[in-house]
Amino acid sequence: MRTREGGRIDVDEAAVIARVRAGEAEAYAELVRAHTASALRVAAAFGAGADAEDVVQSAFFKAYCTLGRFRDGSPFRPWLIRIVVNETRNTVRSSARHRAATGREAALTEAEPLIPESADPAVAAVEEERRAQLTAALDELSEEHRQVVTCRYLLEMDEAETAAALGWARGTVKSRLNRALRKLSRILPPDVLGGGEKEDE
Repeated sequence: MRTREGGRIDVDEAAVIARVRAGEAEAYAELVRAHTASALRVAAAFGAGADAEDVVQSAFFKAYCTLGRFRDGSPFRPWLIRIVVNETRNTVRSSARHRAATGREAALTEAEPLIPESADPAVAAVEEERRAQLTAALDELSEEHRQVVTCRYLLEMDEAETAAALGWARGTVKSRLNRALRKLSRILPPDVLGGGEKEDE
């Protein structure tokens, strides 16, 4: 296990999963430590608000219980994130939408930072401002558009990870992202999206 820039913990996921399946249940803690920060960001970004920690705890438990169905060779993070997204949806449905929305930006800020501490303070300030503007604008979008923008821009997931996390085809991710970006371009200053999404042909 090693720590990457930004505090993220890198583990040999395949080896850890094999150990858990072989009966070494305590090895699962390595996956929990490696992915808790990302899972909290997902729950927060999708509106869990003050319930984010409970959502993540439940998601890790469900992932552990269904680890036998995890496909060998697949990345663990998108699979886990899909579980977190589903748990968050269930939580949000049972609470007021406005409460979830108001907690989104604060929870994203408290979770694992995407900007390394070594970054230039001026650059970091600009990035934080951009993220704040983008987060505020998300409430103007439909749920599907909010989800795809959150994954690609706030969680910095690539197209394949986004498709896996949301349970969509990659073509669906691309088309919904393009429509969402067109809507955001009418709401946000031009520089907030960092030049926009590059389409994959």
